[in-house]
Formats: sequence, C-alpha cells, structure tokens
Amino acid sequence: MFKSGFIAIIGRPNVGKSTLLNRVTGEKIAITTAKPQTTRNRIMGIKNLENAQMIFLDTPGIHAARGPLNKYMIDVAMGTLETVDIVVLMTEAASEPHPDDLALLEKLKSASVPVILVINKTDTARKGIILPQIDAFRGIFHFREIIPISALTGYNMDDLINTLLDYLPEGPRYFPEDQITDLSERFIAAETIRQKIIVLTREEIPYATAVTVDSFKEDEERNFIRIQATIHVEKASQKGILIGKRGSMLKEIGRQSRIELEKFFAARIYLELFVRVEKNWTHDERKLRKLGYKHA
Repeated sequence: MFKSGFIAIIGRPNVGKSTLLNRVTGEKIAITTAKPQTTRNRIMGIKNLENAQMIFLDTPGIHAARGPLNKYMIDVAMGTLETVDIVVLMTEAASEPHPDDLALLEKLKSASVPVILVINKTDTARKGIILPQIDAFRGIFHFREIIPISALTGYNMDDLINTLLDYLPEGPRYFPEDQITDLSERFIAAETIRQKIIVLTREEIPYATAVTVDSFKEDEERNFIRIQATIHVEKASQKGILIGKRGSMLKEIGRQSRIELEKFFAARIYLELFVRVEKNWTHDERKLRKLGYKHA
C-alpha cells in the first residue's frame, strides 16, 4: 500500500512554518529569517519515503492584511486549504492560545480534512507551560492530534511524520522520487537574494523589496551558472540604502547570496545585481502581477 497526499502548514507569522518545511525535506527550500512575513508565496517541499510521498505546502503567515501585497499573501495561505488532505496548524509554545490562533480556528471549523495542531519552539519554552496549553486548545477545537515539536532542533519530528502518515490517504507518487520541490531555479535564486536583503537591512527595506531574476544561464560543462537579478524597491532613498556607500551593501548582499547559491546548486555562481525603483509597487495591483505576485 502506497500513501500520498498534500499537507498544508498554516499559522501566524514567524511560528516556524518554513523551518519545519526545511526540516522535513532535509533541504533549505524555504527562506527563513527572524522577521515576520518572510514567506510571500506557497512553497512546496516533498518528502519521499519507501511507502509514501508527503507533499508539504508552506504558506505565508496569517496576519491582519493591509494593502494589496498582504492581501495577496493571505489569499495564498487560505486558498491552499481547499486543495489538501491534511491541515497542520502551527503555533508556538506559550502560556495560553494566541488570539490570532483562535481567529484562525474559526475559519477551520468547516474543514473537511483532519486538522493537526503542532506546537513549535519547545526548545525555548518555559518549563510547565506546554501541557496547560494543550489542554486549552483541546477545549477550543477538535484536533485529531496535538504534537509538541522543535523544528529547529528536530525534537519529536519522527512522531509528527508517523502521525501524518497515519492520516495520509492511499494514492500515487505524484512526483519523481528524487524531486524535493516544484520551485523553479529562478525562484530559488530570487528568494535566496531576498533573504539576504531581509537579514542585512532594517526598518521598511525588507518589506518594500522584491527580486526578479532577469537571466539564468547554466554552463553544464564548466559547472557554472551566470545569474542576473534586479532588486525592486519603492523609493529612491531605499535604493540608496541597498546600494550602500561605494556599493558596499549591494556587494555584501551579492557575496552572501552567491555563497548560499553555490551550496544549493553545487556549482560556481557569477551573480550580477541591479537595483531599480518601482514606485509604490506593494500598493499597485498591476505592478504586483508584474513582479510575480499573481493570484491563481
């Protein structure tokens, strides 16, 4: 008997959804940072087992949407729920359920598939808070299972995988067994660059930035990839910050991105970055589509 199916990972921003996806696949597919709203798109990660194929869908964090970009992110997250076999609601260890989790549970009441609660960040939780938190959640919603984990350290991950397998339906192998994601190489390159921008810059810069890959040329004989990418910002002042004094910031973004991309693609990378002002792109539906934030 072979099992397969799609598993949505949903929850508030910054609870560890992307870290969980990377942990179960064993690869850094989704970018992670300490800043909320890092994930903007649905990210697929595939875990291949001898008797099963588990297809995880990481989604943007559910938050109060202000502006077209944020509304797009919420639509992506909620739209994913309509196409999956299991929903994993992820929260973090705390003394009581978060109000935003309660609001999300209202939307899950009509779910026709199993909903499993995963309590993350147990490695940093205060002693004695997890059991009361589990009891509180049990009194609010009928979860099929509640599993405490640490996506960062790997604690209790085997229990989570085995539990998900129990609820996974019989099905075919949807993807080749050596495939770990459906993301394009261009998308992975753009997201890697965007992560370095988030980590290296502050204030509004991470949230006003988008990255598009203009050229991705691979020379297999030389094991060499040449990438040209554009960083889009909303204001000229943001462009100045991203370039930095004598180009220092842009050089550092490029350097860190290149190192990570060389690890991922196992090839030498030549990375060329440009910065362009796309005025108020986060509030313009047409520009959002142009930069790749398209509704299904």
